[in-house]
Amino acid sequence: MSDFRFYHSIEVRYGDLDPQGHVNNAKHLTYFEQARVAYMIQLGLFTKDQSFMEIGVILADVHIAYFESIYFGQNVKAGVHAARFGTKSMTWEQNIVDADTEKELAKGEVVIVTYDYKEGKTIPVPQAWRKKIIEFEGLKVER
Repeated sequence: MSDFRFYHSIEVRYGDLDPQGHVNNAKHLTYFEQARVAYMIQLGLFTKDQSFMEIGVILADVHIAYFESIYFGQNVKAGVHAARFGTKSMTWEQNIVDADTEKELAKGEVVIVTYDYKEGKTIPVPQAWRKKIIEFEGLKVER
């Protein structure tokens, strides 16, 4: 978890639960998404006033490993760590941890593709985004 410099607090809602009384597996995707949007806002890649169509990203691939159940009222947070850049995509590692114990409850990897919604096509990751993410994450850039 040392690679994660960003966490977003998540409220586990009653409606997130499945009949077994724990958070439904599909809700982990929502928690990941909430954290990604908060990450983008914090880094200045997106603002709360922008239209969703202006975010400029599409979720292209997701992998999640579930370690422990999450329950109603549990104090959890979702992490985001930008791990790799492609020309038109970024791979972000994510996790969900118990905020009280720091125990990892789930982890995943997502591929985000940068996209021009007006033109309807993929675009290169903006250089300004790369710069902000690299600075925030403390990544070493290969030349």
